[in-house]
Amino acid sequence: MRRLLFLAIALALLLPVAAVTAQTIHTVQPGQTLYSIGLRYGVTVTEILAANPSLNPNVIHSGNQLVIPVPGQPAPAPAPAPQPGQPTTEVQHTVAVGEYLGLIAERYDVLVADILRRNSISNPDLVYPGTVLIIPGVTVEAAPAPAVPAPGEAPQPAGEVQHTVAPGEYLGLIGERYGVLVADILRRNNISNPDLVYPGTVLIIPGVAPAAPAPAPAPDAPPPVSAPAVGGGFALGGQALSFAWPHHMHAARMTWVKRQVRYHQGDNAANVRGVIDQAHGAGFRVLLSIVGEPGQMAPNPTGYTQEFVNFLGGVASLGPDAIEVWNEQNIDREWPNGQISPQSYTAMLSSAWNAIKGANGNVMVISGAPAPTGFFGGGCTGSGCDDLAFIRGMAAAGAANYMDCVGVHYNEGILSPDARSGDPRGNSGHYTRYYPTMFETYAATFPGKPLCFTELGYLSPEGYGALPSSFSWAGNVTVANQAAWLGRAVTIARNSGRVRLLIVWNVDATRFDSDPQAGYAIVRPGGNCPACGPLAAAMS
Repeated sequence: MRRLLFLAIALALLLPVAAVTAQTIHTVQPGQTLYSIGLRYGVTVTEILAANPSLNPNVIHSGNQLVIPVPGQPAPAPAPAPQPGQPTTEVQHTVAVGEYLGLIAERYDVLVADILRRNSISNPDLVYPGTVLIIPGVTVEAAPAPAVPAPGEAPQPAGEVQHTVAPGEYLGLIGERYGVLVADILRRNNISNPDLVYPGTVLIIPGVAPAAPAPAPAPDAPPPVSAPAVGGGFALGGQALSFAWPHHMHAARMTWVKRQVRYHQGDNAANVRGVIDQAHGAGFRVLLSIVGEPGQMAPNPTGYTQEFVNFLGGVASLGPDAIEVWNEQNIDREWPNGQISPQSYTAMLSSAWNAIKGANGNVMVISGAPAPTGFFGGGCTGSGCDDLAFIRGMAAAGAANYMDCVGVHYNEGILSPDARSGDPRGNSGHYTRYYPTMFETYAATFPGKPLCFTELGYLSPEGYGALPSSFSWAGNVTVANQAAWLGRAVTIARNSGRVRLLIVWNVDATRFDSDPQAGYAIVRPGGNCPACGPLAAAMS
C-alpha cells in the first residue's frame, strides 16, 4: 500500500501545472466535522484526508488547522459564468425538515460552496429547518416553475386545502401526502419554526391538484407507520438527553431519536407531547423509553402497574413512533428489590401491549432491555437477575406475544464489535463482553423477533480525565476507538437482517462523575462529533 501511495504522489508531481490543486488553510470551528468542512469548500472528505496524511479522521478538535485542497484556485471562487443560452437567476429556498445542503444544491444544480458564499455562512452545520437561503446561479431550467400540461391535456390548476395536523404527523409526512414541499407549506402559513407545528394545528396546503387526498384522519386515527419485521429494514438513532445537536445526528444519518420519560404517580400523559412534537419537528422518528419509579411501585405493585399502563396508553395516543416498556428491569436500581422476576415483568408487558395498541396500533412496542450482567451467577433472585436468565424467563412466560421488537443493551465493550475473545477483564468468556455473542444470545432466545438495540455505546474517558473505579475497565478506550467501533457495529447490525433499530448511547450527555455518561457521548468536549463520519459511512 505504501508503494502505491508513493507512486500516486510521483504521478501527481508529473501532472501539468494547470492540473495542480491549490491549497488553503482552514481552522476547525466548534461543532464542525470533516463532512461539513468539505461541503463548505466543495471538496470531499477523501480529498481533505489526502491533503493531511497525518490526520486521524476520528479525532478532529476545535482549533485544528487543516490543509484544504481547492481545485485550480487558492480559495472558493464565484460560480462560473453561465454558458450561452443558459440564463441564471436567484431563488429563495426555505430549508425543510430532513433537507441538508448537499440535497438542496443537487436539486438546483449548483455548488454547496456557492450557496454558503452567497448567504455568508461560515459554518454549514448551523443551517437548520426553516432557514431561508438565497440560491445563486440557478439556471432557468433548474428553477422551480409551474407545471405545464402535456399537449392535448387539460390544464390542472392547483388549489389549496386545509389540513389539521393529527397525532403522529409531522411536516415531512404531510408534505409527502399532498405531493408538495415542506418549504411551501411553511411559507404559505408564515411559519418560521417548524418545531411549533403541533397536533391540532390547522395548515393551509398550497399547490394541491384537484385530485387531492381525502381530508385528514381524525385525531384518533394517526397515519400508518411501517410495521417492523425481521429483515424489513434497519434504522439508526441516538439517545439524546438535551437534544441540542440535531445537526450532528442528521450528519450521522440518524433518523430516530430516543428520549427517556420517567413516570411518577399522577403524571399526565399530555406532558410528553412536547418531546414527541420536538422530535418530529426536527425530522426524527421518536422512541420513548418509559420507566417507572421503583420506590413508588414497591408498596403496591398491582395498583402502580395499572397506573403506569394507563399512562402508556395516554402517551401512545399522542403519536410517538415506538415505546420501550421500562428499562433494565432485572436490577434493583430500576425495579423494587425483592420483586424482580421475568414473570412479573411479562405480566406488565402484556397489559402495556394492550394499552398501547388499543390507543394507537401504529406504535412499535419494544420490550424493556435488561442490564447486561453476570453478577448473579447465571441465575435470578428477588434482588436481581442475570440478563440471560431474565430473558429466558420472559420467553417462557410468553413475552414474544406482547412485543414488536426485543430490547437489548450493549455498553460494556472494550474491543471491536467483530471480537469474540480477548477481553482482558475477568470472566472474559462471558457473552456480555462481546457484541456478536450478545446478538446471538438474544436472537436465539426470541427466534423470529427483530432485535432493537435501545442502547449501544462505547465508553471513552478521553477529554474528561480518569474514570471512577467501577468503570476503570474502559480506561484505555480512545475516542478514535469509540468512533470506529460504533461505525462497525452499525454495519454488522444493518447486514444481519435481524436488527430493526440501533440507538447509540448516547449523543450529548455532559455528566462525568460516578456515572460517567459523557464518556459514552458521541458529541465530545468542544462540540465535535468524531463518530458522525463513521456512522454516516455505515448508513450510506
